[in-house]
Amino acid sequence: MPFIHDDFLLDNAPAKRLYHDYAKELPIIDYHCHLPPEDIATDRQFETITQLWLSGDHYKWRAMRTLGVSENYITGNASDQDKFLKWASCVPFTVRNPLYHWTHLELARYFGCFELLTEKNAVKIYEQCNERLQSSEYSVCNLLRQKNVSVVCTTEDPLDDLKHHQKLTKNKSTPFVSTAFRPDKAILIEQDNFNGYLDALGAACDTDIQDFETLCNCLEQRIKYFHSHGCRLSDHGLTFVPYTPASDKSLQEIFYKRRKKAVLSETEIRKFKTGILLFLSRSYHKHGWVQQFHLGAMRNNNQRMLELLGPDTGWDSIGSYPIALSLSKFLNHLDRENQLAKTILYNLNPADNAMMATLIGNFNDGSIRGKIQWGSGWWFLDQLDGMTEQINTLSNMGLLSCFVGMLTDSRSFLSYPRHEYFRRLLCNLFGADIEKGKLPNDPKWMGRIIADICYHNAKNYFDFDTDTLI
Repeated sequence: MPFIHDDFLLDNAPAKRLYHDYAKELPIIDYHCHLPPEDIATDRQFETITQLWLSGDHYKWRAMRTLGVSENYITGNASDQDKFLKWASCVPFTVRNPLYHWTHLELARYFGCFELLTEKNAVKIYEQCNERLQSSEYSVCNLLRQKNVSVVCTTEDPLDDLKHHQKLTKNKSTPFVSTAFRPDKAILIEQDNFNGYLDALGAACDTDIQDFETLCNCLEQRIKYFHSHGCRLSDHGLTFVPYTPASDKSLQEIFYKRRKKAVLSETEIRKFKTGILLFLSRSYHKHGWVQQFHLGAMRNNNQRMLELLGPDTGWDSIGSYPIALSLSKFLNHLDRENQLAKTILYNLNPADNAMMATLIGNFNDGSIRGKIQWGSGWWFLDQLDGMTEQINTLSNMGLLSCFVGMLTDSRSFLSYPRHEYFRRLLCNLFGADIEKGKLPNDPKWMGRIIADICYHNAKNYFDFDTDTLI
């Protein structure tokens, strides 16, 4: 039997029945990812598996660096074949890391390759995959169709003109592609490039941003622009959500001070971030959006490599930040105003799991099913143990049946077997409980719960303007 087989990760009979009968064939709603929309709009055809599989994948890059691989084979100028061969030589040493499972799932599902990748068979597999990539069946849009991807939601800065999304809107043959509004650069006032970013944002809005009110007006203008092009989500990547409310006058003074390139105190920084986030969240509520907060990442730790390669190249880790109190006060502020939008909260530090699972219950007010969501295991936590702990904690302290399920958060078009990975894990947990008598042996009802988590909850939660959802 090959390593990847029909019942991979399914350890019991109920799990196999639940997965194959209720989860396997469901469409995928990928409501948060970092895929380049240009590649979808142009239906890009990758020349080599290296370009498709290794470029931009900082999960693999971190593993290769840990194994002593030179940067030349990672982000450097080595040939595509040499980069692939080097990755192949690393794969056997990734055992018990999710990369080992993901690598072989992706080779099996997209290329029909069920061999274990090693340096011994790397040339053969490289050539076989590249041969397949020459077929039109392996264009980007067809790769999405292969995995039954119904919705792709990319992530764009407010400055983006969304020209690729506009093209995709006109092309009804592709999976539905939307975007998420990510205005972090207008929030992170302490960043060196803050003033330069505001200049660019002002230019996009045909105005000069010289006060806090004008900044808010520009962001509102961009929110309306994104909304008119189908956007129904926002996203924020923050260490934590601050809550230090301030008067309009105080916010104006802080803004003027920063525009003059003065150094702000930590309290001033938190006041500004609180003010701009409250404004944005009210706007999201007004437009009926879902707001997402990805919290707890400690980013760009290696200054030398950041200067050499830039952000999002594999130098981030789990942070330890005081998340609970300020987040609760922030959500409470919006709830008291009746302006709390549907919200998904993601934590990167597993120490925050129980806090997140219980905090969401404070603001589920009965107006919407699962209004406040604890998001799927994210980044370092989207592996078997991380997702299992998230599912079990949510089951114990909330309602798993309302969960909107998995997303990829990926930059790779070959990442969609991660949804299969999640679904198999989910079914296996249910199946094990059925065998132990912890859940009733009622395949129809358990199957409905599984199907809801894998697809239907997300379909009903997000207001995507598309007729592709069934």
